[in-house]
Amino acid sequence: MTNSGPDGSLSASALPEVRERWAPVWVLVFVALWPAPGLAAGVLALGALVTLARLLHSRFRGGARLLSGPAWALTTLLFLTYWLPQPLSALGAVDVPLALRESAVDLRFLPFLWLVAMAVATPRGRRTTFNGLAVIAGLWTVDALAQALCGTSPLFWSLDQLKWAISHHGLCTPQEIALADRLSGVFGPCNLKFGQVLASVSPFLLWLAARRGGAWGWLIAAGAVGVVLVLAGSRASWITFAVLLVLSGWRLLGARKLLALGVAALLVAGVLGVVSPQVHDRFERTARALSGHPADLNAALTGRAQIWSAAWCMIRQHPINGVGVRGFREAYVGCDPDPTHAGEWGREPAFHAHQIVLEVLAETGVIGLLLWLAGAAQAWRAWRYASVQARERARPAMQALLITVFPFNTHLAFYSSFWGGLTMLLIGLYAGALLANDPEPGERADAATPG
Repeated sequence: MTNSGPDGSLSASALPEVRERWAPVWVLVFVALWPAPGLAAGVLALGALVTLARLLHSRFRGGARLLSGPAWALTTLLFLTYWLPQPLSALGAVDVPLALRESAVDLRFLPFLWLVAMAVATPRGRRTTFNGLAVIAGLWTVDALAQALCGTSPLFWSLDQLKWAISHHGLCTPQEIALADRLSGVFGPCNLKFGQVLASVSPFLLWLAARRGGAWGWLIAAGAVGVVLVLAGSRASWITFAVLLVLSGWRLLGARKLLALGVAALLVAGVLGVVSPQVHDRFERTARALSGHPADLNAALTGRAQIWSAAWCMIRQHPINGVGVRGFREAYVGCDPDPTHAGEWGREPAFHAHQIVLEVLAETGVIGLLLWLAGAAQAWRAWRYASVQARERARPAMQALLITVFPFNTHLAFYSSFWGGLTMLLIGLYAGALLANDPEPGERADAATPG
């Protein structure tokens, strides 16, 4: 999108307010409210509406000053590769109204993507946003360590007291609190997403720690986050964080020191398995996968083998465009490989496939997977042809996005309000930082080396 000239553009005095102050603060408020998903979803939707209103007020004039042309194009293209499979999956879906409603609701992600990309389009905005994300991740880590020592998350306790004051009941029921079997941090025992969320935003904490403290700062931050993730008990977050340590530590420490770090991490995890009954139980459950018995494998995966078998059934029955976005739960009943027995998670149907490739194939079919792969190819192409300086300023966002969608892992539902919003946030940070039209001082705009 091109600028129509001085008369048709946003004024220079208004640009810092729009791009450097308002957008980063909105992004950070959205992330800080993740422990309260309803409030976070409201902030996302309101931010999308405000962004759209500002752009419409200026009739999109001055758009090139808010974002570079390539950034506008990449954010829009990546949104389309995520969103287009949704309305296409509604054709023949098991629940057509649900698929159409989800498609309509997720349109809010497009102006939200623009908002996030605008937040990191300038050096000041990037510093505010990336440093703010690092601080949030650091606070959550310290809070979780306090919970490990004292038994209560100070941040969650504060939120719970606020909820009691407003609604005369807590965030979690006594039964949910009694059943808690892992470190839940600020998210609380009734919203066990803490491990995966912290792992996905930890690249910003490690990036800031390395900038401020060098290798030692990086090691301290990585150690603190690693201990918290082991205690949080989410094995998906262990894989996510391990991939991050390789991506981030390889450049900073080198192969030998990184290998030594891996050995030390295994030793620390072993010690935690001895002193923490919950961690010991997770290790024992994981070890059952090595017995060679399908039932033990399914138990080790907390029922995911059963869920994945059902997902393949859906893929065989609806190969072209899937069962419909968010239709996994309804389709599960007809594809349950063992309907006479309750799953490891309970008697209700599984909500989603718990794996990115199977989720996309089961709910949106081959069409959806091809569109996702096209988006991944465009994101990689943008990285390949970006300058060295552009890659450096976008590196933490790239790492966060890559480890979140790493396919050889289990996942939360990407076609959901919470995890979809998190993924869109990381896409916006990546595209906005990589293709910023206002480079860091000293950067050469024409330095583009493929590789």
